[in-house]
Amino acid sequence: MTTLMIVIFIVGYIAIAFEHPLNLNKTAPAMLTAVFCWTVYALNAPDSHVVVHHLREHLGEIAEILFFLMGAMTIVELIDAHHGFRIVTDRIKAKNKVNLLWLLSFVTFFLSSALDNLTTAIVMVSLLRKLIHNEDERKFFAGMVIIAANAGGAWSPIGDVTTTMLWIGGQISAMAIMKMVFIPSILCLIVPLIALSFIMKGDIEQSKHSSHQEAIPKGSITMLMVGVGGLIFVPVFKTVTHLPPYVGILFALGILWVVSEIIDSKADENIRKKLSPVAALGRIDTASILFFLGILLAIGSLGVTGVLVNLAHWMNQNIGHLDLIVIAIGVASAVIDNVPLVAASMQMYELSEYPIDSKLWEFMAYCAGTGGSMLIIGSAAGVAVMGMEKIEFGWYMKKIGWLAALGYFAGAGAYLVQYAMIH
Repeated sequence: MTTLMIVIFIVGYIAIAFEHPLNLNKTAPAMLTAVFCWTVYALNAPDSHVVVHHLREHLGEIAEILFFLMGAMTIVELIDAHHGFRIVTDRIKAKNKVNLLWLLSFVTFFLSSALDNLTTAIVMVSLLRKLIHNEDERKFFAGMVIIAANAGGAWSPIGDVTTTMLWIGGQISAMAIMKMVFIPSILCLIVPLIALSFIMKGDIEQSKHSSHQEAIPKGSITMLMVGVGGLIFVPVFKTVTHLPPYVGILFALGILWVVSEIIDSKADENIRKKLSPVAALGRIDTASILFFLGILLAIGSLGVTGVLVNLAHWMNQNIGHLDLIVIAIGVASAVIDNVPLVAASMQMYELSEYPIDSKLWEFMAYCAGTGGSMLIIGSAAGVAVMGMEKIEFGWYMKKIGWLAALGYFAGAGAYLVQYAMIH
């Protein structure tokens, strides 16, 4: 039984990894993999009621993550619909390539920690198109946006889906992850920036449309402040009430929904429909939500059948050192999606042995969050930028991949040194 489940999972994983050559969205193989794995388990288990019980347990845990993501995505869509992000982007005026590179990278880094790396990457690439006309120049900036977005998301409980998974799962706390992973994450960005600063020279060739700016619509500042404030408030809400994070995100979305209705109450009916929270719900990336559902359910089936526990034992015997195992997971996330990697790790290592805020979980949040930057297909932000800017896989690996690797290992080393000094 377990052998067949592993084969099904590997085949599904290959289909997910090669979604672009296959021209098949990764959501479909993820859902099919989940269904086939649980079906094999159900048909071979002595008691189907036990299988259903396990499935319901995992679905409850996964639902917390999915509702959190849906709420966060809707908040971001509402802010964007009201042009709230333009308040930040319209103030970027630098012309020197190096200065602009550092400025954009740090804006991306901190914006990603408050929103999420995928959304931030999309927002910043949209900005790059307004600032930089030359496509070849823009590719370098887009590459650094990927590195900055992933680094910024890794140290925040709401900035990267893998860190969010660890936070919701009880492996990390909000304050501890921010305190311990911030320095490694900032080094993961600064080291590539320093290296690229020696390569880039001169001023940017500005877009012909960069001088023209439309007026910022009424209510944009309010929507930005309430939306971002609501996202930042979620960890505080969890700490005070001890309720799951998805309750906090629903609270933030509800407040923003009311504010949006008040702001748009006197607008034209057609405009109101475009700006409404209902329209924002229709624009969120539902395919990604279903992908997470499928892959997390598939991972859950391997967990309840003991496959992941055996894998953990094998890694401990063959790699040995836990730090090296986590670093290897980060490197693997450049090829394999980091969501199932972290989900598998959460199943492999028990909280009873590695309690909340253990070195394992903090280091994994950093490695899994930033390791994907080494290849453009290694993160959701990278895949989004790849599609928006038509960046070739080989070009990224040659021009940006080595920079991301420098930052990744610099940050990993910084975390280990920092942990040794503190403990």
